[in-house]
Formats: sequence, C-alpha cells, structure tokens
Amino acid sequence: MPHQWKAVGLALLLGSCWLGARDLPAPRIDCAFPGGNIIVDQIQGDTVLLRQDLRDTQGNWFYWYFRVRKAAGRTLSFQFTKGNVIGVRGPAVSVDRGRTWRWLGADAVKDSTFRFTFPRGADEVRFCMTVPYVERNLTEFLRRYRRNPYLKTDVLCKTKKGRSVELLHLGRLDGQCDQRVVITARHHACETIASYSLEGLLASVLADSDDGKWFREHVEFLVVPFMDKDGVEQGDQGKNRKPRDHNRDYEGESIHPSVRALRELVPRWSEGRLRVALDMHCPLIRATGWEAARDNRAEDLQFSGVSNQAVWARVEQFCRILESVQTGPLVYSTKNNTPFGAGWNTAANNASLKPFDEWASEQPGIFAATTIEIPYASAGGGPVTAESARAFGADLARALRRYLAESRDLQPLRD
Repeated sequence: MPHQWKAVGLALLLGSCWLGARDLPAPRIDCAFPGGNIIVDQIQGDTVLLRQDLRDTQGNWFYWYFRVRKAAGRTLSFQFTKGNVIGVRGPAVSVDRGRTWRWLGADAVKDSTFRFTFPRGADEVRFCMTVPYVERNLTEFLRRYRRNPYLKTDVLCKTKKGRSVELLHLGRLDGQCDQRVVITARHHACETIASYSLEGLLASVLADSDDGKWFREHVEFLVVPFMDKDGVEQGDQGKNRKPRDHNRDYEGESIHPSVRALRELVPRWSEGRLRVALDMHCPLIRATGWEAARDNRAEDLQFSGVSNQAVWARVEQFCRILESVQTGPLVYSTKNNTPFGAGWNTAANNASLKPFDEWASEQPGIFAATTIEIPYASAGGGPVTAESARAFGADLARALRRYLAESRDLQPLRD
C-alpha cells in the first residue's frame, strides 16, 4: 500500500475511534435507592458535573451517594459544582451494590473532581462521600441476634412519612437492673459512621464475654439507631434541616415525632436509674473549602461537653477510662475533646435550640450525658472503615462497663 494511503487509512481509523468515543451512550447516574443523594447537572463526554442535593438544608453541607450504570470499561471524571465535598481518602466505592466498600484514595482526586476507571463487566458501581448505613444494614445486624433473649426490638413511633423508628432494649430486661443507659444515633441523617460504631457497642453488650455478662446482669440499654429515620432512607443531609434539625428539637414542643416520643418515653422508662446518655455523631469532613475543618479537628475522635460542669466532669472520667482501655485501630485522646464554651460548643450556638445531650443532662439519676463525634474517613491518621468503626464501638463498651462499675456508689446529680 502506498505511503499516502497508509496515512489516509490511519486517519480514518483514528477518526472512527474518536467518533466511537464521542458517540458512546451517556452513563446512567441516579440515586433511586435508600440513602441515595445526588443531582446531575450535565454529562459532557467523559466528564460528569454533579452536586449534593441540599433539599431543606439551611446553608451548605456535603453528603452525597449515587450509582453509575452503563459505564463498564470507561474512565469518567466526576466534578462537584457545589464546593469540594470529597474527603481526605477520596470517595468510598462499592462494586457489589453497596454491600462492601473501599476508599478510592486521595490520588484519584484533584480539587473537587475524582476519576474512576470502571472494570469491564461492572454493571453497577456506587460512590459515596463515606461508607453508607441505612435500614437494610441494621436489619442484617439484628438478624444475627434474633434468638438472643437479651435483645428486644420494638418501635418508638412512626415518622411523618409513615416509617417505623426502631427502638431496641438490650442487656438486663427483667426490670431489675441497677443502671440504665440511653444511646441515640443519626439525629443528623448523613452521619453514617456512627451507626457502625453503635453496632460494635451493641455486639459487645450481647457477646458471650465478661463485659457482656456484666452488662446483662446490671444494665438495661435503650437504643434508637435512627432518630431521623426518614432522612436516613431518603438520603437527606439532616444537619441544619429547616426549620430545625432533630438534634435541635429538645426545647418546648418537639416538631419531630421521634424526638417527641423519646422525650415522653425516657423519664417513664428510666425510673431514676438513668446513668449515661450517649449521642453518636460524625463531625465535618476535611476537604478544601470547608473552612471550619481546616484545623484537622474533623479527623479526631472527640466528645463534646454540656453546660452542666458537674455532668461534664463525670464525662471526663469516662473519657480517661476509654483512653486507657482502648485496643482498636481508631485511637482516641482526651486532648481532642470540646468542652462547653470552647470552639463551636458555645451558649450562642445552642441558644433556644436545645440538643439531646443538654436535655439528657437534666434527667433524674443522670451521671454522664455527652455527644461523641466519630470521623467519616480518617481518625488520627488511620482509615475509618466499617470494621475499624465497629472496633471503636467495642472500645466504648469496654470503657462503659468499667465506668458504670466504678460509679455504682456515686450519687446522682439530679433526683
């Protein structure tokens, strides 16, 4: 073949390849599943412009979770148009419809964009700013204990949209316990990692171990895994929900059914034996553009203090115990705590908007009431995963057992 015809043939081949890439069908991107959240602005070839759905959120926030289909074998870029909402380990990725997750890594991220090469044969790949946790996950966890006599499942109430808000009782259930503990999670729907640590704590209470046996002899737990159940399933931010979010609904007449029901139930159930109230959260993510997280506090396991200093002093006692007994990969240090009056934790921020821990600190019999923040992706430099978060939950249980045992002779702060 003459040289000029070879050149023409090569040009035609390259043109054909370019046309083929240009004419590929657009990938299918959606969030039509529990916990999903995304708005796709535009798809330009191999670049997807998208943003988190803020719905009824006051101001900005960062939760997103979506799936991509019809993209096998391609490399796509995902550019967020509503700020940099990608954490320090990149997005979490699942290739098995959300059952298992791994961090894509910071190397795949540049500013507010990440790139991903879809494996050939991958029918569906999911991406999330953290490791998601919805009702399905809780159901799978509880199924393992369905014959355990020390666990009772119930319903706290129905949500505004008709969903059941799960209520768990575990530990000593015959009414003869020495002490009672209330644990809540997901007042802010997007704070998913807290749920994995809650699993680790609950598993320790139900385990055939010295700690588990001690709990089942002395303590009854009341647990609400999803305070914002509608938000969890709908994929809402939950934080700063208008007119007020679930964790700012403990003053006056509560507008959220779960908060209203919990406020009615706890005083009746506790019978003056409520000793510890723990609310489980996640902090900000650390990513360029989130000014409040640039001091790296977003990567610290930390407790926040209530205004009652006597209650906070007892929380600090628990914190010192946790620091001494922890064995898991996520390392907690008491120096990371945020006492009342420090940083964001001020009277001005809480004015007329009482959170759960402040309300709990007023309950009869209480020793310690607090909030814990468990980071979304990185804690103390180590990766946060479902497994490491559960291990931290086990550390919490170990510390709680020792704290309650050592506090049995203390006088309640409120009768």
